[in-house]
Amino acid sequence: MRPHSGGFHGKSVSSSSRLIDAVAASLAAGAVSLCVMVALTVLSIRVGMAMPI
Repeated sequence: MRPHSGGFHGKSVSSSSRLIDAVAASLAAGAVSLCVMVALTVLSIRVGMAMPI
């Protein structure tokens, strides 16, 4: 028998890959959310500046 023929080593590689995918997905979602917030802020500032006082 080989000591590293699947078992725990295979599971750790799979879970590590899933963890990296989850972190990448959360970072992407955060970046999109930040872009949306910046766009809404810029639009609301422009609308506010266009209103007469």
